[in-house]
Amino acid sequence: MCGRYAASRRPEDLAGLFEVEVWEPEETLAPDWNVAPTKEVYAVLERPVKGAEDRRPVRQLRALRWGLVPSWAKSPEGAARMINARAETVHEKPSYRRAFATRRCLLPADGYYEWVTGTEERELEVKGRRKRPRKQPYFVTPADGSVMAMAGVYEFWRDRTLPDDHPGAWWATCSVITTEADEQPFADGGAEDGPRSLADIHPRMPLVLPPDRWAAWLDPTRTDPEELRPLLTPPPAGLVRAYPVATAVSDVRNNGPELLTELAAPEESTLF
Repeated sequence: MCGRYAASRRPEDLAGLFEVEVWEPEETLAPDWNVAPTKEVYAVLERPVKGAEDRRPVRQLRALRWGLVPSWAKSPEGAARMINARAETVHEKPSYRRAFATRRCLLPADGYYEWVTGTEERELEVKGRRKRPRKQPYFVTPADGSVMAMAGVYEFWRDRTLPDDHPGAWWATCSVITTEADEQPFADGGAEDGPRSLADIHPRMPLVLPPDRWAAWLDPTRTDPEELRPLLTPPPAGLVRAYPVATAVSDVRNNGPELLTELAAPEESTLF
């Protein structure tokens, strides 16, 4: 799954990288090195500009809330649990299938975090007390330092308890699409005594789309699920690397570029 990621690029930079035509300054988000569910995140999408006479789809950079709320939902409760949609079933699940057909997006990231349980699953005695080993976070990021474009879907939900002119009457929400994790070894072999592939870290990973798939994925005129599903193929192996980071990232209250600092060895290996 993908439950935490980093997104620190400025909107101006993202606009250039994704050839964005429109972005709203009032939707500018601060750099975030610890993006958690229900936070607002940047998304690249294509749709007509609201209020414009020209109804052609335009590539836009928008701020969406992470955690999809289906348009038919009676309330937004449960959005924090709908942060991921499986690539294998996104085209048929009631919560996602309409969005998959016409409301697809890219979620730019520096990379994402995943946690690995310590090698010793049994309880350990630490300073006279029984304690389980804590999980070691890893940061997964493009090996060449480029932007990570995670495939996503987005939806609009109307809060019927509010009047039409209320700024909170409409919610724009999204989910990250996930796929099976790559089992191929990392190009650098991985960290010593650490995971050697993404599958060693977690069985699932975000579906990362290479630039040559961006246009087709964002095109809202492509609505046939059978034509879209080939775009859900995982990218070639060897495009990302993973390294251990400080367990400070496990607390969502911590936020700063130091969370991405690569450790020489997993913290959990030095705890006991």
